[in-house]
Amino acid sequence: MFELASRLIAQFYSLTHNYALAIGLVAVVVMLLITPLTLKSTKGMLEMQKLQPEMRRLQAEFKGDRQKLNEAMMKLYQEHKVNPMASCLPIAAQMPVFIIMFRALHGLINRPDGPGTAFVPKYLDHTSDLYNSLLGKTKMLAFGLDLAETPVAAVKAGFGTGMIYVGFVALLAGLYFVQQKMVASRTVSPTMSATQAKLMQYLPVVFAVFQLFLPTGLIVYYMVQAIIRIIQQFYITKRFYGHDSSLGRQAQAASAQARDMNQKDKKENKKEIKPAANPDAPFSSKRVTPPKGKSSGTSRRPQAPGKNRSGSVARRPKP
Repeated sequence: MFELASRLIAQFYSLTHNYALAIGLVAVVVMLLITPLTLKSTKGMLEMQKLQPEMRRLQAEFKGDRQKLNEAMMKLYQEHKVNPMASCLPIAAQMPVFIIMFRALHGLINRPDGPGTAFVPKYLDHTSDLYNSLLGKTKMLAFGLDLAETPVAAVKAGFGTGMIYVGFVALLAGLYFVQQKMVASRTVSPTMSATQAKLMQYLPVVFAVFQLFLPTGLIVYYMVQAIIRIIQQFYITKRFYGHDSSLGRQAQAASAQARDMNQKDKKENKKEIKPAANPDAPFSSKRVTPPKGKSSGTSRRPQAPGKNRSGSVARRPKP
């Protein structure tokens, strides 16, 4: 797999004789292969969103019975011909591609004798133009930039030049932000709070920060992919959200309905829960018997034995 990816880079290099253009064209090919999966997953995700009100009703009906809820969910998916795993297809496809391209690009700048030494490229045919152009070199230059250098190492070597490399990372973060904002602007989640939505929006930007420690050639690869994804999002918006009866609009309405149902359930649950007693309030006990040493209001003074305890009853005189 690494040889296949390296061979593809070598093929584009033989046409352009530019490392950055060759890597960018590989990114275009990869995105063209993934685009059908992206469109299919987007359609599946929107169909799932349309079912959210029904899913909320099932959750309320089978609350506490996980087995029956799962059976009802599967029946609902089958009736509407929805695959809940469809949205995972692009991610599942991109992970192995990421690993392959990472290893292939690292193979091009392989330094068997340690950092700063000459390249001995891996996974390439020794007769290819790309192999011969890198063999024995210490830099992978394209448009005046060393694609084998990491932005962090470039800043350490020279702050002024290094900031150009850092600028590429900042540009990549900006592209990720625009892409994620386009997705978030048309997505309504019934359970996601505003804070969680912001976190999901800035998460790809955080991923771009890690590119400071990767070769600049990989940054070029991700930048081209990000630009193509933005074009994809424009197409998805036009195709699935173009008119009021489109699939995307129906999914948005269903998501909003599910969110209202979720908020209504939360309010009802709060009403059912009685407020607990104040744990800091002083505890008072009610005594049934009077305390020792004190008499109650109805107690009488003890009388001497043999005497009538009732002083109010007069004795009859003896005849």
